[in-house]
Amino acid sequence: MRRIVIIGGGVAGLSAGIFAQKNGFESIILEKHHTLGGECTGWDRQGYHIDGCIHWLVGTKEGTPLRELWNTVGALEGIDIYQPDSFMAVEHNDEVVHFYRDINRLKSSWLEISPEDKDIIIEFCEDIKSLQSFNMPTGKPMDMMNIIEKIKYLLSMKDVGMIMKKYDKVTFSEFASRFKHPALKMAIQSFMPEGEYSVSSIIFALGTFTGDQSSIPIGGSKAMAQRMVEEYNTLGGVVRASSEVVDIDIINGEVKSVRCVNGHLYEGDYFIAACDANAFYEKLLKGKYQDPEFQKRFNDPILYPLASNIYVGIGYEGTMENIPRTLKFPVKSLNILQGDKPIEHLQMTHYAYEAEFAPKGHTVITFAINQFQEELEKWKSLDSDKAAYRAEKERIGQEVIRAMGERFPEMIGKLKLLDVASPQTYEHYCNAYRGAFMGFWPTIEGKQLQHSGNIKGLNNLVLSGQWLQPPGGLPIAVITGKDTIMRLCKKLKKPFIGA
Repeated sequence: MRRIVIIGGGVAGLSAGIFAQKNGFESIILEKHHTLGGECTGWDRQGYHIDGCIHWLVGTKEGTPLRELWNTVGALEGIDIYQPDSFMAVEHNDEVVHFYRDINRLKSSWLEISPEDKDIIIEFCEDIKSLQSFNMPTGKPMDMMNIIEKIKYLLSMKDVGMIMKKYDKVTFSEFASRFKHPALKMAIQSFMPEGEYSVSSIIFALGTFTGDQSSIPIGGSKAMAQRMVEEYNTLGGVVRASSEVVDIDIINGEVKSVRCVNGHLYEGDYFIAACDANAFYEKLLKGKYQDPEFQKRFNDPILYPLASNIYVGIGYEGTMENIPRTLKFPVKSLNILQGDKPIEHLQMTHYAYEAEFAPKGHTVITFAINQFQEELEKWKSLDSDKAAYRAEKERIGQEVIRAMGERFPEMIGKLKLLDVASPQTYEHYCNAYRGAFMGFWPTIEGKQLQHSGNIKGLNNLVLSGQWLQPPGGLPIAVITGKDTIMRLCKKLKKPFIGA
């Protein structure tokens, strides 16, 4: 029986492992952390559970190809799905702009705020509606399709492609300027900072959300990842946690074995790197097998930016049923990174719908503060002084609590800081390059990457995971994990078992 060694136990590694077992391979997953799941995780603090990943998951709608894939890997089978009424609510002066799940409700609420923006509101809502029926393809990857299959695939993507093309070259600032009302302008602009970021990312997200294609699995991120671990174990897969791979033995273009930080060696016939792409090319391969497409992106953070965040967990002694799940509200004099970076809004998400996430009568709340190139450099520098690093995280957490008290006076004295994660946290625990939680962010001039995972000069080692295709994230991770095994089956001329 051929043996596959999988480097990384996140969603891509688990997906690859599950399909490896289904297709008659012997596989083992080597994971750096003591808990599998990668960035699809959560953690417990002071009696609360902080969900660290899923804000909305594409593929939760029953009967869709992606939902079937999630079910196959054990992630969503039999799991209740929470469908919040609102993607996000944004406060501006006396107005609240809701991005409702019901597209007609979204449209009517915006028209009520700003009748003078009727034309652009209707156009925006119609474009979102045209994306509602889009199903993310989960069949063969493009490089495995024959000409007929490629034609059918491109035809199926025609309508979606037209909408995405329409917005690909439009920045958030430019799109926001098309609205007359300041609340609508600010709601659009608040998604991303000033810069050349493409608005196509948010219209796709709203299309899946309003089409009920994306929602939130009850139990959260860590529970979902652990269900995949259970599926892998049930199929006979082997896991070695706390086993970070630090070296790869390559002879004449063939990987013979990998060595973990604990000194253990693992041999195999085939190897899958389901891990961070930069860590893979620079640390594991030591820069000897460079890929020009990845190098171009890693070396140009302006054209191909990466996004991370500061993630603050707060415990609240109270309930929040009447507050939108995700609310963005203005703040005054809130600074981060030793006072160098003022911000104007905070984005709050509460988990009142998750009874197990907090003590009875309490609620866990998280705040995600976006961090980009400038901030990521500062965090890396700050991390060299552990005392200063910890102090800055604590200060930021207390600043968030202060801002919450200003917005919600009734919460004063009932809030406590649970935890603050920084971009460096994601790097420490997951080897995430610059703390990135997604792939390269879409910009106006940036080119989208479509990669097969093959490594030039190596015959039995491939890359898998969210870095291979835009926009990254969990759906791409689970799809590419499956695709990696599908390609291997084709290489070995054996039928692929997908169910």
